[in-house]
Amino acid sequence: MHSKDQICHEDYQRTADWLLSQTQHRPKVAIICGSGLGMLADALKCQDSFKYSDIPGFPQSTVKGHAGRLVFGELKGKTCVCMQGRFHMYEGHSLSKVTFPVRVFKLLGVDTLIVTNAAGSLADSYSCGDIMIIRDHINFPGLAGLNPLNGPNDDKFGTRFPPMSGVYDKSLRKMAFDICKSMGVSQYVQEGVYCMVGGPNFETVAEARLLHRLGVDAVGMSTAPEVLVASHCGMRVFGLSLITNKVVKSYEDNETVNHEAVLEVSKMRSETLQVLVTELISQMDINNNTA
Repeated sequence: MHSKDQICHEDYQRTADWLLSQTQHRPKVAIICGSGLGMLADALKCQDSFKYSDIPGFPQSTVKGHAGRLVFGELKGKTCVCMQGRFHMYEGHSLSKVTFPVRVFKLLGVDTLIVTNAAGSLADSYSCGDIMIIRDHINFPGLAGLNPLNGPNDDKFGTRFPPMSGVYDKSLRKMAFDICKSMGVSQYVQEGVYCMVGGPNFETVAEARLLHRLGVDAVGMSTAPEVLVASHCGMRVFGLSLITNKVVKSYEDNETVNHEAVLEVSKMRSETLQVLVTELISQMDINNNTA
C-alpha cells in the first residue's frame, strides 16, 4: 500500500463526527449488505438515511445491486446502522477505502458487525438459494500481501499483529442455527468456509478446482477485508453467504454465471434473510445506551 492510500485516524474521526451530528441514533450493530441484499435495511424503523456521496470521506459504490446508502434505525429495539452497498477492490478502491466504513462504525460505538454477501458454491452438497453461515474464511488477496492493515499500525484501533482464529463469533453462529431451526428453514442452511478472490471476473475451471481442493465451500469478491478490520478493532463478527450460483468445476459443463442471475436469487431469499438477521439482532446481548 502506497503512502497516498494511507488514511489517518483524524479522517475516520471526521466522518464519524459528521454522522453523529446528523443523527440521534447511536448504533451498536452494523450490517454490510452484499449484492442484492440491501433490503435488510428496509426493516429498520425510525430511519435516518444518507447517500454515500453526501458523507465526508466515504467512497462511492458503482456495482448494480448496491444502492449506495447508509441507513440508521431501530431493529427490535436495537440501534443499528446498515450499508446498502459495499465497496470492492475491483472497483479500483484501495483496501483502506474498502474498509473505511468499518473503522468509522467503531468510532460510532458499534461493537458487532454483520456481513452478508452473494457467493458461488464449490461444495458439492450446496444448492442455489442455500444460506451459508460463515465459519471461517480464506483471504487470497491478503495471502498475496494485499491487506487493509498494511502500513503503520493505528494503535487506537488495535494491535499490530491481530489473531484471526475464531474471528466469526461461535455463539452468534449457534444462535443463528437455532433461529433457522425455529423458522423451519434449516434444510437449506449450511455452515462453511468462504474464500475471497479479487474479481471482477468469475473463476476459471482450474481456479475453481484449486479452491475446492483447499476446502473452500463458497467463493466471492468481498467480505474478508471488512472482517479483518472489524476484528482488528475488537468487534464481534457474524457472516452470511447467500449461495446464488454453482461454480463451474468441469470442462464439460456449459453453464455460465452472470450478475443478473445473482441478483435474482438474492431477491428470492430476501425475506428469509431479513427475518433471520432481525431475529439474530433481537436476541443479541447488546448494551444499547445512547451516549
